[in-house]
Amino acid sequence: MEDIHPRVTAPTRWGDAPDNFWLEYPSGLVDLSRTHLNTTVLTDPPPEITPASGLWDVPLDGGRTGRLDPKKSALVIVDMQNFFLHPDIMPHPTGLAAVEPILRVLPTLRAKGVHIIWLNWGLTDTELAQLPPAVRRTFTLLSPLGPKGFGAEMDGNFGRLLMRGERNTDLYPPLRAAYEEGLAQGTDTWVHKNRISGLWGQGGTALDVVLAERGIKTLFFAGVNADQCVNGTMVDASFKGYDCIVIRDTVATTSPDGAIDNVYYNCNLYAGFTTDSEKVASAM
Repeated sequence: MEDIHPRVTAPTRWGDAPDNFWLEYPSGLVDLSRTHLNTTVLTDPPPEITPASGLWDVPLDGGRTGRLDPKKSALVIVDMQNFFLHPDIMPHPTGLAAVEPILRVLPTLRAKGVHIIWLNWGLTDTELAQLPPAVRRTFTLLSPLGPKGFGAEMDGNFGRLLMRGERNTDLYPPLRAAYEEGLAQGTDTWVHKNRISGLWGQGGTALDVVLAERGIKTLFFAGVNADQCVNGTMVDASFKGYDCIVIRDTVATTSPDGAIDNVYYNCNLYAGFTTDSEKVASAM
């Protein structure tokens, strides 16, 4: 993708908070690591990273490079569940095409120490009763399964629709295997959500808690649907001060043409950056 922002002509600090700022350089490097807490004079070219620093340079779209602290970074994989991907429930060819790129980036991210978060629909009965009318209306009237909204019993032994612990809310099998591998390694976490966004409101969602406990500042995004639950979570993350990086070939949508391009554009415009799975996987 083309770069939206012009290059800076001198090293520039963005953000005045002592613990939340970027350092950008004329070369296209943007340091998101927040490790230079006492920096008052920026040099150009920027300092080289060393193994002892623990930092990681990741190629981004537009010829830029993001310098990250992997231990302050997480990949948020949104809604790659049977309900959205299993062919016995609904067709989602572009969603299925995103499975392989997600599997491609996992070994590199885990090896670098990036946290892997599987953010999934999984309602309790209490949460079901609190869902907004607009969301219930859409999931009922526009469902490819007919008039079966949240909590309805599904055909094919898939359980109650988008309720916690049911077969339809389990991860799509190849990704379930990947999650279990990461769970055994201690790198992966499953987080339930109960809205389009996993970070809605003033704080206190399960994802809010996990990110705060681990000191996360930078979020990679993958999953479906790109312009709905992925974008909703990304927008809220941006508003809360997180860096956002969408891995383009790991997201997909069933929406009309142009919807996913708007996600890419707006992520680059105000939330952060985009990249692809090849760039991430090769950035060792």
